[in-house]
Amino acid sequence: MSDSEEFTWVSWYCSQKGKEFFCEVRDWYHTDNFNLTGLSNFIPYYSLALSLIRSEEYNRDFDQLSQEQIAIVDRAAEVLYGLIHARFIVTTAGIHLMLKKYRKAKFGTCPRVYCENQPTLPIGLSDIIGQYSLKLFCPRCQRVYIPKNPEHRKIDGAYFGTTFAHSLLNSNKDVLPFRPTHRYIPRIYGFKISNSISKYSKSKKMNLLLQEKNDKKIIIENEKEIEKEK
Repeated sequence: MSDSEEFTWVSWYCSQKGKEFFCEVRDWYHTDNFNLTGLSNFIPYYSLALSLIRSEEYNRDFDQLSQEQIAIVDRAAEVLYGLIHARFIVTTAGIHLMLKKYRKAKFGTCPRVYCENQPTLPIGLSDIIGQYSLKLFCPRCQRVYIPKNPEHRKIDGAYFGTTFAHSLLNSNKDVLPFRPTHRYIPRIYGFKISNSISKYSKSKKMNLLLQEKNDKKIIIENEKEIEKEK
C-alpha cells in the first residue's frame, strides 16, 4: 500500500500479528449489503461493527456507549469481518488473493517429511463460529494439521470455512501436487517389522476393553443385588 492510499480498518486488521492468513476483503464486496445477507443475526451492535469495517466517518452512536460496550463492538467487528472473509475468499477475486499467499507458502508447510515442505491451506472443520479453531490442510497427503503458531490456533476455523481450500485447488489444477511416493516403514536392525505385531497389539487392546466392560457390568449387577437386600 502506497503512502497516498488510505489506511483502512481492514488493512489495519490484516496487518496485525497473527492475522497473516487473512486477505484484505475488497471494499466493493463488504459495501454491498447483498453479500452480508443474514450476518446481522449473529453480531451484536451489527451496524456499528459494520461501520468500523467500512471505515465510515465517526458515528455519533459511539458517544452513547460505555467502554465495555465499545470493547464489545470492537470484538463484534472482528467476528463480522471473519464471517465476511469466509464468503469473500470463495469468490474469484478472493481465491486470486489467497492463491498468491499459497504459492509463497504464506500459510506454512506440511510437517510430514515425505510431503517435502508442501505448502498448506487454512481450513475450517465447520462453517459455524465457535466450534473449531483454524486448521491447515495439506493437498499432498490430504491430512489436516494444527498450526504451529499459537496466534493462528486462536483463529476461528469458520473464518476460512470448509469450502475455500478445495475450491481454490479445484479451480487451479496447476497447483495440485502429486501424492507422496514414499512412506515410512518401521524397521528393527534393518528388517521390516511384521504386521503380526501390530495385529497382536490391536487384539490385546480389544481384549482389555472387553474385560473392562465386563468388570463394570459385574460391579453394576452386584450393586443392584445389594440394593435389593436392603
